[in-house]
Amino acid sequence: MSPRPQVIDAAQALAAPQAFDAVIDVRSPSEFAEDHWPGALNWPVLGDEERRIVGTLYKASPFEARKLGAALVARNIAKHLDTHGADLQRNWRPLVYCWRGGQRSGAMHWFLGQIGFKSLQLVGGYKAYRAEVRSGLETMPLGLQLRVLCGRTGTGKTRLLHALQAQGGQVLDLEGLAMHRGSVLGALPGQPQPSQKRFDSLLWQALKSMDLSRPIFVESESRKIGQLRLPEPLHAAMRASATIFWVEMPDEARVQLLLQDYAHFIQQPEAFCALMDCLVSLRGRQKVERWQALAREGDFASVFAELMREHYDPGYERSLSGHYPQLAQAQRLHLADGESASLNAAAAQLLQG
Repeated sequence: MSPRPQVIDAAQALAAPQAFDAVIDVRSPSEFAEDHWPGALNWPVLGDEERRIVGTLYKASPFEARKLGAALVARNIAKHLDTHGADLQRNWRPLVYCWRGGQRSGAMHWFLGQIGFKSLQLVGGYKAYRAEVRSGLETMPLGLQLRVLCGRTGTGKTRLLHALQAQGGQVLDLEGLAMHRGSVLGALPGQPQPSQKRFDSLLWQALKSMDLSRPIFVESESRKIGQLRLPEPLHAAMRASATIFWVEMPDEARVQLLLQDYAHFIQQPEAFCALMDCLVSLRGRQKVERWQALAREGDFASVFAELMREHYDPGYERSLSGHYPQLAQAQRLHLADGESASLNAAAAQLLQG
């Protein structure tokens, strides 16, 4: 009887996630935070500072670095087993990985195997997983039936996506994944954007879960959402979609929606004014200073109305006409306002069509 294999490659592991009881990422906390395997647990065998110390020592003496590293790794593995091991049964089957599938995951894998757990080590480590993600983002968009929601700023496109999802529609919420609303004001208060690698992973997971036999609703976006880049194949698939919807809403209702979505600026007008400085080169200092003065006076309704009319609408429509030549044939979808009744009725209409 041949021995049970103790390694597995990324493609096999991703194709059968149910084969593992847990995925253990043994990299440092900062590496894990940047990106990780879907659902992975972080059991670092070296912390960030420990990794820095060992790396610095290695340049002077590889032998001394290995001695120190081995002692630190052994102590950290013992801590993880003390913390997490009590409830683990003999047939527990974890997948273990590090950066390249080398010494760090090898140490954890060896310890778990010596205990009797059915551990598997990921060949190539996180780098192999990352390669699968990048490959998937190149190919998966090609088979998507995209339904693209276009419309001026403040017309409720993101809210409409949420209403579609609540009614069972298949939705790709790019701004939700990017944690950004996509404009100069789009950063979410107290919520930094994920790293580019993390965004790629989240997007890959979302696309992987899609049913290719059903349409997918997505909001039109530029190539960047805040600081994050969309994969070019996905952006190209959005631009090439044969089904485009133009979402429209009365200007007064748009202003009310923006007052709700950007309410945090009412409490922090100076933060708003600082962001407005970015528009000086486009709109001129006099106009920007007027918007800043209105904000400091608390008249955000006037600020948003002027920003829509003089900045966002002209720029958005120029951009859209270049990216979506089929926009003139887009189906019109009128929303009276950004409230639930209007959004739910529009979502139902889209799903019926």
